Amino acid sequence: MSDNTAPKPKKKVSLTEQRRAARSFALQALYQWQMAGQPVNEIDAQFRVDNEAEMRNTDKRLFSELLTGVASRKSELDEQFKPFLDRELDDLDPVELAVLRIGSYELIHRLEVPYRVAINESVELAKIFGATESHRYVNGVLDKLAQRVRMAEVKARSSR
Repeated sequence: MSDNTAPKPKKKVSLTEQRRAARSFALQALYQWQMAGQPVNEIDAQFRVDNEAEMRNTDKRLFSELLTGVASRKSELDEQFKPFLDRELDDLDPVELAVLRIGSYELIHRLEVPYRVAINESVELAKIFGATESHRYVNGVLDKLAQRVRMAEVKARSSR
């Protein structure tokens, strides 16, 4: 007779899941930064304390890189995707704006991440946190940006 009260071993969280969690927390932290203007280092520390249990299965290094990288390069990122917007930057929903900044950061500064992964992860964030159709908008803007900043990679993929 087996003992059913023994704790089940915890499933190991994949690196993909850890990175997805990091992007999700980074989006929430960037949203807070955009809305409240609180210093990024305070938001980083606050998120680590307030979400300690949830962040155990998170790529914390990626979380911090996205939060600090996007915040410090906000103007550069905005200028990169602004040509592909159909409205003014100030008219974007704050969640859409944060997602576009994360996606742009990954396309421009995390070249080890395939462009399709950067776009797909941003689209998933928009589906979870954004308005009903925001994921389509995010996909369109980031796809156009990828064609400009990852031209060789996009062409290589399309010629297969």
